[in-house]
Amino acid sequence: MKKFFLMIVVSLLIFNINNVYSQFQSNTELVKIKTYSSFDKIYPGTEFKIAVKVNVQETWHINSDKPKEDFLIPTDLTLSDLNGFQLTKEVYPEAKEYTFSFSETPLSVLEGEFFIGALIKVDTSVIPGKYRLVINLDYQACNNQSCLAPTSVSDTLEIEIADKSTPVNQINQDIFEKINISEAPLSVQNSNSENSVSSTLEKSGLLVGLLFVFIGGLALNLTPCVYPLIPITIGYFGGQSEGRTSRLTLMGLLFMLGMAVTYSIVGVITSLTGAVFGALLQNPIVILIIVAIFIILSLSMFGVYEFKLPDSWVAKAGGAKGGYFGAFFMGLTMGIVAAPCIGPFVLGLVTYVAAKGDPLFGFLMFFVLALGLGLPYLFLAIFSGKIKNLPRAGMWMDAVKHIFGFILLGMALYFLLPLLPKEISGYVLPVFGIIAAAYILLFDKAAKGVKGFTIFKTVFAIAVVSLSVWSLIPTENPSIQWQPYSDSALSTFEGKKGAIIDFYADWCIPCKELDALTFSDPNVIAESKKFITLKADMTKSLAPDVSALREKYKIVGVPTVLILNSNGEEVKRITGFVDAQEFLEVIKSVE
Repeated sequence: MKKFFLMIVVSLLIFNINNVYSQFQSNTELVKIKTYSSFDKIYPGTEFKIAVKVNVQETWHINSDKPKEDFLIPTDLTLSDLNGFQLTKEVYPEAKEYTFSFSETPLSVLEGEFFIGALIKVDTSVIPGKYRLVINLDYQACNNQSCLAPTSVSDTLEIEIADKSTPVNQINQDIFEKINISEAPLSVQNSNSENSVSSTLEKSGLLVGLLFVFIGGLALNLTPCVYPLIPITIGYFGGQSEGRTSRLTLMGLLFMLGMAVTYSIVGVITSLTGAVFGALLQNPIVILIIVAIFIILSLSMFGVYEFKLPDSWVAKAGGAKGGYFGAFFMGLTMGIVAAPCIGPFVLGLVTYVAAKGDPLFGFLMFFVLALGLGLPYLFLAIFSGKIKNLPRAGMWMDAVKHIFGFILLGMALYFLLPLLPKEISGYVLPVFGIIAAAYILLFDKAAKGVKGFTIFKTVFAIAVVSLSVWSLIPTENPSIQWQPYSDSALSTFEGKKGAIIDFYADWCIPCKELDALTFSDPNVIAESKKFITLKADMTKSLAPDVSALREKYKIVGVPTVLILNSNGEEVKRITGFVDAQEFLEVIKSVE
């Protein structure tokens, strides 16, 4: 009897030991994780995303990061201590709520396959090289009857820290599209300019940062995006002002303020929504509004009306005339005109504002940027307004206003071009130039008899006609043999070094500069034959197919040129205009 009792006790003990062991063993296999990085290389002083794919065994679940019962252990993603690396943010998936036998209230749980996203910050002191990051997932697993003891599972992610002269490529984008980590910066390949902008702003105080942005705004005047503002400013202020310095100064300030207001709003909206910077100009309604404004303003130059405030407003303002209102209104419009194209500096600022996620901060940054952009136009407004007062008053002033009126009409046609059929769009401005010059030379009788101005008017008209006729002469412009972008075109790279994808828009001036000066270079054309060459039209950027393309390649602005290797991996990203020699060096470096 004693032996029988002893055998039962031993059997129960063995059973319990086996049960505990099997439960422990199954606990370690219940959850498996795999970690992915958003970049193949990372720069010191930046943040990068990771995605942790979690698989929970069927019939089991783990608690969410915020379980509803105090006795349940939350799921927590951690990074093992490693000097120079810090986990700064985790993004957990939306939990499910189920009721189980051991709880009367629904519990918040995760099950099946899901992704956890996180940001890891790399300190500036981290030296280039390869590092192994140990990612830990602490969790408590339960089924419908009971919960196991809390445990953890780990995965090792190998990353490479590179110096800032090394190209960096986005990887695993199909995975990261499933995770919304809005604070993560878009520090993509060849992003030295963007990194330097973000790094400078991060290290400096607010006042120093604003000064840096203001200087950046001044530098934007050296880019072709703002070229249209020069004739517009001369045309408007040359015909609207009365020449007094104080009045011209105030009008110029209001023009600059209006530009700053619109530019900052556009910048914040596009940076927070991820839309292509300046995409407003692909909206037909916006284009037609801008065209209408130019036409209305030009009519005042031909004496159809006088652009001024209502008399009651004028009286309350102590006699201030309508040029003030017109200058501010004109500046509001010019904020949109200044926004179509994007360069590395603005791309860096867009990235930084998007990472902050603070609309007020974004508005302030872009407002100051636009003040820097608009400052030269304050002086241009004063100078162009004073043109009227150089000689003594006379009928010649009306002739000057007519010239300015034609300039504004020309700008209206320029912004209308994207809506016109491509078959005729190349002829519109040259034909208009010939008509305008003929009118000024043959039919405009203002200032007739003023010898000096007649000579100027004749030379001006002949120059416009000559340029227009030259533009109409058909020419064979050599260029890269582009194909329209399609996914199928990238399905095979057989016999090619890689692919060149040019993202452009019809309203983008630097895009046209790339076509005219860079892609037409004989050496560039010869080297490009080793690549698949595709053009992606981003003109209608609100269209679903274009939006999908923008999201797929993370296009923030145009022009953007992507260089892919033969494996389809991005090795270089170019934003803004680059000359032929620089572009040639880039594509020659692809192996």
